[in-house]
Amino acid sequence: MDRREFLKTSAVVSLSCLVPGLSGWAYSPAAAAGGGGKSGSRKLIVVFLRGAADGLNIVVPYADQDYYRARPTIAVNQPGKPDGCIDLDGTFGLHPVLKPLVSRWKEGSLAFVHASGSPDATRSHFDAQDYMESGRPGVKTASSGWLNRMLQILPDNHSPIRAINVGSTMPRILQGPVSVASYEPKRGGRPSVMDRPFVASAFAGMYDGRKDALGEAFREGVEGHNTLKEKLAEEMIAADKGAPNVGNFKGFGQQLGSIFGKDRNTQIAFLALGGWDTHVNQGAGRGQLANKLSVLGQGLADLANGLGSQYKDTVIMVVSEFGRTVKENGNGGTDHGHGNVIWMMGGPVRGGKVYGDWRGLDEKNLFEGRDLPVVVDFREVIATVASNHLNLSSQEVARLLPGYALPSRKHTSDIIV
Repeated sequence: MDRREFLKTSAVVSLSCLVPGLSGWAYSPAAAAGGGGKSGSRKLIVVFLRGAADGLNIVVPYADQDYYRARPTIAVNQPGKPDGCIDLDGTFGLHPVLKPLVSRWKEGSLAFVHASGSPDATRSHFDAQDYMESGRPGVKTASSGWLNRMLQILPDNHSPIRAINVGSTMPRILQGPVSVASYEPKRGGRPSVMDRPFVASAFAGMYDGRKDALGEAFREGVEGHNTLKEKLAEEMIAADKGAPNVGNFKGFGQQLGSIFGKDRNTQIAFLALGGWDTHVNQGAGRGQLANKLSVLGQGLADLANGLGSQYKDTVIMVVSEFGRTVKENGNGGTDHGHGNVIWMMGGPVRGGKVYGDWRGLDEKNLFEGRDLPVVVDFREVIATVASNHLNLSSQEVARLLPGYALPSRKHTSDIIV
């Protein structure tokens, strides 16, 4: 790092310490953003369910009797039974509390990719999340996240809210050389320090007129802060260590939908939600997991509605670091597993279908005899979105997912219109 870059970085660190309202605005060297696929008004929203959400109780393989044998107390009932799942295609059903999303399935803009995830076999939350966010399973030395690399490839529209992160810290997926606007949701919409006129005036007097890196970082940070504040006039959702609690997602769905719906320059957003590690008392059609899914489902519905006309140009991906064990444990829950389900939603999604290669839950078909296998690498889904939705070339997709041998994408090649 040369002296100029050191000064730029130091400027942001200083401002972050002094001004909590700017703590999420991460200044970075000028983005190497020219070239490549022309995304136009197309947008991508990634929702990460931290803790490993149970995909088998989200998209339920209700036609597979091995599912019910493995989960005598937490399996979601078949369609038509009390608290039964909502039939999707005669083989799979949607958890009953996700009813707000059924209209999107019927109109063909909601799909799922089952038996998907990271090919790395780790059951460590920390490692699995890191691999999925860097887009490089098994590589602990990756220097950037795949969403930041996406921003490096997409044309730079110079918007202060080109990319948005919801949380107090920059997640792995957005780390890299491109600037990203962050905000930390706060219950009650309390104003930040920079929203106090006296403090804002004092800092402006110190930094606004400067022509050096400190002045540049200050102006960029204030611009991002003010733009987000203007767009998010309503109460922000509460946060838990940088990841909003799933119980407050509904408000975020409305807010983010409004931002995307009104500002065509916003290209990418990321949100992490915690609380999906259901080792105890998971429940079936009702219970702990159902309560979380209920809020998530309504939040996604609100997000889709808030996008308005922009929904036709937006892809929403919902992912989790790995799935849960096929068999329930002795505490009425599930433990760390392997394969999972990826949600795909938005106007460009060819929905009304469960994608992948479902091989059943007979023990001989399970990973290590206990888990849903990963048949579809999550990078295949990313590659399809990058290519079919954001119009990246094969060379650009290779830059986006270094070390990944691009397959024929036989499982998801037609998931994006």
